[in-house]
Parts: sequence; C-alpha cells; structure tokens
Amino acid sequence: MREILDIQKQLMPDLMDIMKKRYSILQHILVSGVVGRRTLASSLDMTERVLRGEVDFLKELGLLESDASGMQISDSGRQLLEDMQPIIKMAFGLTDLEDSIAKAFHISNVIIVPGDSDTSVFTKKELGRAGAAALRKYIAKDDIIAVTGGSTMAQIANNLALSSSMKGSLFVPARGGLGESVDMQANTIASIMAKKTGGKYRLLHVPDHLGEEAYQSLIQDPQIQEVVNAVRSCRIVVHGIGDAMVMARRRKVDSDTTGSLKADGALAEALGYYFDRQGNVVHKMPTVGLRLEDLQRVEVVIGVAGGKSKGEAIASVLRHGQEDVLVTDEAAALEIMKHVQEGC
Repeated sequence: MREILDIQKQLMPDLMDIMKKRYSILQHILVSGVVGRRTLASSLDMTERVLRGEVDFLKELGLLESDASGMQISDSGRQLLEDMQPIIKMAFGLTDLEDSIAKAFHISNVIIVPGDSDTSVFTKKELGRAGAAALRKYIAKDDIIAVTGGSTMAQIANNLALSSSMKGSLFVPARGGLGESVDMQANTIASIMAKKTGGKYRLLHVPDHLGEEAYQSLIQDPQIQEVVNAVRSCRIVVHGIGDAMVMARRRKVDSDTTGSLKADGALAEALGYYFDRQGNVVHKMPTVGLRLEDLQRVEVVIGVAGGKSKGEAIASVLRHGQEDVLVTDEAAALEIMKHVQEGC
C-alpha cells in the first residue's frame, strides 16, 4: 500500500490533495454529527462555493445526507471513513510518526489523529473518538475501568455507546476531584461512561487533594475503602496528561507548593503526580484513589492527550514508562519527537 501511495504522490499529486480534502470534509461532518455548510466552511477554512461543489459530489455518491437541520454522514460514508483510515494515516505521514513514538518509548500502541487540539475543536472531538475506540478495543467482559477527569476524558465519554462487551463493566473514578468543574470531574465522567455503555459505576466523593489528617480519616471510612479497593483492582486505566503549572492552577495548589514545583522542574501532571523532563516524579498530591505503584499491575494503561502545548508534558510522562497505549494528535506527536531528537 505504501508503494502505491508513493507512486500516486509522484504521478498524481493533485489526486492525493483531493482525497485529503474530501476525507477532511467527511471527518468533520462525522465528528460534528449534524452541521451547516457555513459552519463547516469556516471550520475547514474553505469558501462556501468550493465546499458546495465537494458536498454535492459526496451526496451523489451517497456518502452524505442533508435536510433542513444540516448535513450528516451516511452509513456508507461512515464505513468509507473507517476503511480509509490506514490509507489516510500513511498519506499524512502519521503511520511513520506512530511507529517512531512507539519505538522511542517502548509503547505497544500509538494512535495519532490529524490536527492540533489546541486550535481545533474538531481535532479534540476526534481525539475523544479515537480514545473511545482504543478503550473498546481493549475492554473485556466485566472489566473495572478507572478514569480521570478533564475535557479530553469528557470527549471520550461522549463517544461511547451501548455495547454488549461493556455492559457488565464497572467504571470508577481514578481519584477524588470535588474541587474541579462538575462536568470535568472523574466522578461525572465515570457515570456518563457507564450510562452510555450500559455498564455500572461507583463514585468517590472526596476532595482532589487533602491534608494528611483528613486523608487518614477518610481512608478509614468503609464506603470509601470499598470504592478505593475497586479502583485499585481495575484492569484498565484511561487518563489524561496535563501541563504541570496549568494543572496546579486548575486545582488551586497553594503558592508554596507551586513554587516548589517550578524549582523542581515539574513539566507534566498525570493521576495527581508531577513529573520533570526526565520522567521523574517530583511531587505527589495526597489524594484518595489510584496510586502510581498500582499501575505496575494494571494490564492496560491508556494515556489520551493532545495539542502542541502538551507535547513536552506528554513526552515527560512517557519517559516514566507506565503507558501501554498513547492516543494523541499530530501537533503533539511532532513536539514529542522533537524532544526525543533533542535528547532532552
């Protein structure tokens, strides 16, 4: 397949451009659900006149449907996108990028979607769709899945659907998080995932970070102990990765701790742990829930994060070496490889 694509690029470069353009149109409509032509043209940075011609062509092929509410992908269009994915990844150069990151960090599976989540809401939605697909691939009957909070995790939850393989699964929050926005809390995301898939869920009603006295008191509560035991018995973990300083501000970390994080060179945050450039843990928040040492016996750890601004943070967490699967976007992947090549 790669040889055929290389020949096409040499003999018919315009054909590749057309294929990428039409793929982008179909992909944006798939991610949007239903979208109007003007909104779509703006998102694709394309004139309405040019888009109209492409949309009419795709409708003639039966790949799109439209009514007064807007355009949506047809079943044939959905299947075509699925069939095209390996070809498009090669055409965009994403297959080689996936292989490079997997080799550099010894990861079993790397999945990269086109674009930059920092600048495109469609790329962030596609990141969520890819994260949901990765979870579906690895989940087994009656699994326990621990999930963290955040906007990317919320996108994954939105892309899950009723599934026989997930029906008996238990979704649990990886850690407490009552200090965050309700929509982004791990509790909320775990419950949405369960409702979407027909699974079950348990909640962990504790603050995101605690003082030692409060921590020792809460951990003795039988109901909290029961949920924590379920969390630490999970087979799959799905978590986000954040910039250390951004996450410290979001979690309202005190100024002394923030100063200490900066002094220690903290770049990334995941599961309540802060990592430096080499992937060393430089700070741990005293939270109730999943601990870093628990990941050693978890069968599948899926990290999902994107955006150029997070590239260095993602590389930092990957250096720690706990990830089995990485789902990211093109912009972040290029930044990750830049830091690998710089050897820092």
